[in-house]
Amino acid sequence: MGYKVLDKSNIKLNMSRRIRRTPFTNKVEQCGVSDFTVVNHMLLPKGFKNSIEEDYWHLSQHVQIWDVSCQRQVQITGPDAQKLVQTLTPRSIKNMETGKCFYIPIIDENAGMINDPVLLKLDDDMFWISIADSDILLWAKGLALGSNLNVNIIEPDVYPLAIQGPKSEALMTNIFGDEIKKIKFFNFKIFDFLGTKQIIARSGYSKEDGFEIYFKGHEDHFDSIQLGEQLWDTIWKAGQNFNILPGCPNLIDRIEAGLMSYGNDFTKENNPLECNLDKYCNSKEAHYFIGKDALRKIQSAGVKQKMRGIIFDGKPCAPTGKPLPIYSKNNEKIGQIASGIYSPKIKKNIGLSMILKKYWEIGQNVIVEDLDGNKQKGIITTLPFPK
Repeated sequence: MGYKVLDKSNIKLNMSRRIRRTPFTNKVEQCGVSDFTVVNHMLLPKGFKNSIEEDYWHLSQHVQIWDVSCQRQVQITGPDAQKLVQTLTPRSIKNMETGKCFYIPIIDENAGMINDPVLLKLDDDMFWISIADSDILLWAKGLALGSNLNVNIIEPDVYPLAIQGPKSEALMTNIFGDEIKKIKFFNFKIFDFLGTKQIIARSGYSKEDGFEIYFKGHEDHFDSIQLGEQLWDTIWKAGQNFNILPGCPNLIDRIEAGLMSYGNDFTKENNPLECNLDKYCNSKEAHYFIGKDALRKIQSAGVKQKMRGIIFDGKPCAPTGKPLPIYSKNNEKIGQIASGIYSPKIKKNIGLSMILKKYWEIGQNVIVEDLDGNKQKGIITTLPFPK
C-alpha cells in the first residue's frame, strides 16, 4: 500500500483559546507574519515577508522588533526565595546584585539539563526566571513544597518584547532617553512608559546588541493589550528613522552565535558540562543544589561528548527539519546536527552538534550526511563560529 507524501506547506496552526495570544499579536499580524509556532502555550512569530537570509542581513545591519512573550517568567518571592533559586542551579548566586541578569543552567537529580534560562534579581527576596520552553514553574513549586520553603511562585503577566540589532541603542535612546546607554550587558533598569514601570534589560537571543522590555500591563487584560499596542506603536514610529522591521529569533544568527535551543541542541539526556557550561557549575562551593552529587561524579569522570560547531560543504542547507548524522573518516557515527543552515557570511553550511570526545578537537575533519543523503566534507570548529 502506498502512502502520500505530506505537503507541509498546507499545514495550518489551529488557533484556539488553549493557545495564548500576546498583547502584541494584533500588531504582529498587521505586520504580515507568515508563520507561528507555539512555545509555553503561547504564540511565537517564526517569519515575516523576508526570507531567513534577508532577515539575517537586516538584523546584522539595522534593528528589529520581536514579540518573544513566550519567554514566560517564573516569579519567586518570599523569605526563602534566594535559597530556592540556589537549589535550582549549580551557578552560585551568592554575590548576585539587584539589577543583574545571570545565565543559569537548571539541572535535575541526575545533572540532566532541564533548561538554561536567564535569572533576573529584582530584589533580595524577588527573582524572575525567564524561560523559553520547559516546566520550570512546576519543578520549582515541587521543590518548594517538598522542602517546606517560605516562598510564593507564580507566572506573572509579563510579556518580553525584544529590540535587536546594531541600531537598537539609538532607537531605545530616542524613546527612553540617555539612561538607556548606561545599561550594561546582562543588566537591567526600570523605565517609565505612560505612567507604568517597565524593566528593560540589555540582552536578547541574538549575537547583536539589543534590549528586552519585560512588558507588564494592567491587571485588566484588555487594558494590557491596549498598553502593549501603544508600546509597539511607539517603538515602530520611532524606528522608522532606523529602518526597523518586525522579526523573530533568526536561525542563522543563533547558530553562528552558538546559542543553544532547549529540545533541539540539548535535552535532559545532556549535562551542563557537555553543553560547555563548565564555568557556571560551582560544585566545589558549599551551597546545595539539586544534582550536586551527580554533577561532581561527572566532573570527576569527564564527559564523553561536547557541543561543537560544524562547518560543512554541499549546496546551501535549508533549516534542518531532521538531524544530520556526522561520521568519522572510518564511518563511525560521532554526532548529529540538530540545528543547521547555510551561513551567507561564512559561505558554508553550519550546524551545532554534540561530538564524541575522540573527535571533538577543533580542526578535526568529519563527514556530514546532508538532507539528500549525500556525504559532505566537514570540520569541527569553535563556538561562536569564527567571523
